[in-house]
Amino acid sequence: MRAVGLHTIAFLAVVSLVFALPRAMPGDPLAALQDPSSASFLTDPVVRERLEAQYGLDRPVVEQYFGYLADLGRLDLGWSIERRTSVTTLVWRHLPWTLLLLGTALLASAALSFLAGVTAAWHRGKARDRALLVVMAASRSMPPYAIAALLLLAFAVIVPLFPLSGATSAFAEYDSAWARVTDVLRHLALPAAALTVVLFGWTFLLVRNTMVSVLGEDYMILARAKGLPSRILKYHHAGRNALLPFVTMLGVELGFVIGPLIFVEAVFAYPGMGSLVLRAVTARDYPVLEAAFLVLAVLALAANLLIELIYARLDPRIAP
Repeated sequence: MRAVGLHTIAFLAVVSLVFALPRAMPGDPLAALQDPSSASFLTDPVVRERLEAQYGLDRPVVEQYFGYLADLGRLDLGWSIERRTSVTTLVWRHLPWTLLLLGTALLASAALSFLAGVTAAWHRGKARDRALLVVMAASRSMPPYAIAALLLLAFAVIVPLFPLSGATSAFAEYDSAWARVTDVLRHLALPAAALTVVLFGWTFLLVRNTMVSVLGEDYMILARAKGLPSRILKYHHAGRNALLPFVTMLGVELGFVIGPLIFVEAVFAYPGMGSLVLRAVTARDYPVLEAAFLVLAVLALAANLLIELIYARLDPRIAP
C-alpha cells in the first residue's frame, strides 16, 4: 500500500503543476480577441470582459486554482475556450486513439527489445550483436519527429503502402467491422512503428548488459554442463535475471514517452491526445491543456503503479 500512497501524493503534485504550466506560457486564451489580424478579433471591450468573467480569467490566480480543484472534484474538466465545447467530450474523442497507439508501441517495443537484447548478449561480439548495437544507437540518436518523417516519406510517399495521415480514411463507408478494423490498423502501422523505434533503444541495452553480466555465473555454467538446450539457457535461466530491471525500465519509459508521442502524432496528423495538446497550446486554451496534461499524467502514474505491483509479484522480497 506504500506505493499507492506515494502515487496519491504524486497525483496531487501533478494537479498543481498541470494548473500552473499553461499559465506560465506567454499570452492568454483571449489574446486573439485583441489582435486585429485575428478572425476572432473583438472591437467591443465589454464583450471581452464578459468572456474573461465567464472563464474565470478575471479572478486572482489563487482563486482560479481553488475553483479548478472544486471543478475537478466534481469531475468537471471545464469548457474549451477555443472550440466552445465540453473538454470531457474532446478528451473522450482523442484518448482512445492515443491509448491504441501507445499500447501498441509499448507492447511491440517491449517484446522486440527484450528478444533483441537476449539475442545480442547470447551472441556478444559477433556480427549479430554488432548489427543490433548499430540499430540501437541509430534509434536513440535520431529525434522522434525525424524517425516519423522518414517512415512517412519511405512507406507513404515513395512506396505508398500505408496512408499519409489520420486514424481512418475520410468519408469511408465500411462493408463490415473487419473492413473498419483493417483501415484503422493500416493508419496505425506507421505511427506505431515510429514510436516503437523511439522506445526500442531505451530497454535493449539494459537487457543486453544484464544478460552479459550473468552468462558467466556459476549457475549458468552448471546449466550448460547439464546439457540444457540453448533456448532454456537463454530465456529461462539468463533471461529471467534481466526481467526485473527490464520491467523497471518499462515504468521509466512511460514517464518519458509523452514527448515523443506528441511529435509522432503531429507528423502523422494522428487524432490522439498529442494533437489535442498541440492545438490547445497554439490557442492558449487553458481548460483543454489542463485536462490533457492531467489525463496523460494520470495514465503515466497508473501505469507506473501497475509496474510496481508487477515488480513486487515477480520479486516477493519487495513490498508494494
